[in-house]
Amino acid sequence: MADQPEVSAEYPEGAAEQSAGVGEKAARVVHAAHDIGGFIRAQREAAQVSLRQLATLAGVSNPYLSQIERGLRNPSAEVLAQIAKALRVSSEVLYVRAGYLEQRAHSPVRDALLADTSISERQKQVLLEIYESFRRENGGNEPGGEGDSAVPRTNTETPPRQEHETP
Repeated sequence: MADQPEVSAEYPEGAAEQSAGVGEKAARVVHAAHDIGGFIRAQREAAQVSLRQLATLAGVSNPYLSQIERGLRNPSAEVLAQIAKALRVSSEVLYVRAGYLEQRAHSPVRDALLADTSISERQKQVLLEIYESFRRENGGNEPGGEGDSAVPRTNTETPPRQEHETP
């Protein structure tokens, strides 16, 4: 009997596993808060904006923004949108970092743009939006599909001559 753990009515079997799962979720939330906070701080510093200036531009209090940057608070989607607008970065980038959105499927072009350290987050977002609009226009919506090939297709056919054209 000494070999078996004591199970009380207060904590039914499987409670330890459930609490471990809850603990893992909490750890992911804390990590996301630290990740988004650090990312916001890095973007703010890159934009050479003070904490107070960003708080004013985003319409949040200085202490609240400080807590977000230190990973003590996890901002709502609305607050993230306000911060994104103030920093002139994509809300989507902040939503993904905070865990509100799943990251889009990767493509070689997208990965290269995101990895480029010589351009700002805003420039990356604009380029990605242009790239995605061209892909939609050309029917290449699926990652890895025809519109996402590494070698661009060219039309080598000569268009038919019109009757009014002269050779």
